[in-house]
Amino acid sequence: MRDLYLSIDVGTGSIRAALVDRTGRVLAVAAREHEQIVPRHGWSEQRPADWWAGTTAAIRDVLARVDGATDRLAAVCACGQMHGTVLVDAEGRTTREAVPLWNDKRSQPQAEILGARLGDEAMALAANLPAPAWPATKLMWLMENDAEAVERATTVLMPKDWINFRLTGRRSQDPTEASMSYLMDPATGTWSPRLVEAAGIPAGLLPPIHPATEVLGPVTADAAAEAGLPEGLPVLVGGGDYPVALLGSGVNAPGLGSDVTGTSTIVTLLHDAPVLSPDVSNIATVEGHWGSLTLLDAGGDAVRWARRALAAGEKSFEELEAAAAGAAPGAGGLLFLPYLAGERFNPNSRAQFFGLTAAHGAGELQRAVLEGVAFSVRHKLESAMPQHGHPERFVAAGGGARSALWLKIKASMYGAPFVTPEEPECGLVGTAAMAAAATGAYPSLGAAVAAMVRYGEEIVPDPEWAERYDRMLPLYADLYDAALPFFDRLAAP
Repeated sequence: MRDLYLSIDVGTGSIRAALVDRTGRVLAVAAREHEQIVPRHGWSEQRPADWWAGTTAAIRDVLARVDGATDRLAAVCACGQMHGTVLVDAEGRTTREAVPLWNDKRSQPQAEILGARLGDEAMALAANLPAPAWPATKLMWLMENDAEAVERATTVLMPKDWINFRLTGRRSQDPTEASMSYLMDPATGTWSPRLVEAAGIPAGLLPPIHPATEVLGPVTADAAAEAGLPEGLPVLVGGGDYPVALLGSGVNAPGLGSDVTGTSTIVTLLHDAPVLSPDVSNIATVEGHWGSLTLLDAGGDAVRWARRALAAGEKSFEELEAAAAGAAPGAGGLLFLPYLAGERFNPNSRAQFFGLTAAHGAGELQRAVLEGVAFSVRHKLESAMPQHGHPERFVAAGGGARSALWLKIKASMYGAPFVTPEEPECGLVGTAAMAAAATGAYPSLGAAVAAMVRYGEEIVPDPEWAERYDRMLPLYADLYDAALPFFDRLAAP
């Protein structure tokens, strides 16, 4: 009975292989760490050879952890870190030992050049603005600084596509990756001649774009021997790690939202079309919609700062949350701008408390920090996405999802209930759901997600809290706008 799916996650810190059953249970996970190379400040590279070595080792390891796993495998599906630009020649060899990753900033000048070439069309052409993260600007840098490697290459692949190539011998990319390459036309889902020309990239480098849920091909005899897999096992095209995790959290239809709060906060709302705003990035989703996401550097890092600054690190997060829970919503009229590390598009931003009185104590300050992060998200969403309707529900993930008080604050702030998945490994569940649908275990991808994703208790908005936050939001927005010139003056030499 082929009731197991092999999920592969090509992460920045490690390769992980997992066995997931038809109910969405993760039965076993094995990992192999790999090195991140930093040749200079702002650069970040890894070796594709290390990814493949880690993949084969992790697969063999995880298969040994579940009895009869090899005979039960139905399909393989991978997700992975996005934007890593792997150049491959006609014989299937990489033309550079190490490749630039998503967090490599060296192509900032190329992003500025590309933006200048496209002018006012820059956002509409790609549903994103040029940035050093995108493969288009990375390829521009490579053509200027390692032209020989580009000339020898016949294909550019993303990290999970490189693993798929090693498994099947076939080259492809999927819409989730292509949509954030700055080379895809969001209207057609195909490579954009206008963007390819503007970047000056050889069009022949770009592989065909296939749906993420399509079977790319079978595991070859050579790959089977290396990884300990059955020859002929179906391998899906797969997708980028973030959109696959959205799918595996059940965020797979317009009207749904995702809040991933770790050190920073990523809030994503699903729509039928991209949201064209300089404050928003857009990504094609696995099931064919668009995720409009805003990333704020404020998140769990603000909570950790508050523990250090307000309690000298001597109280636990649970004790601080209990103190915040004892404070009234709105923290007694106290507002906190949480920009402790600046903002992605306004690095001079600073954090501040506003409205402090002698009546405020540690509980109010702690609550203001939690509410300040939520205010910053709502402020961004109000300005960037007002025409796209109100989300029906948010799915929370990351460390912030463990705070019931924070989730209730957010639910009341955003006016929508919050839920958390019972299985936190959303990327692994997402790849398994894709494999289950592709191999016929479920009649559709939606049916697979419905059967494999389960939630804990729903946290609903508190009407009194919501009313208070609605009244405070305009003050928060005005305070932020008024502070902007002072941020720049403070940062001046």
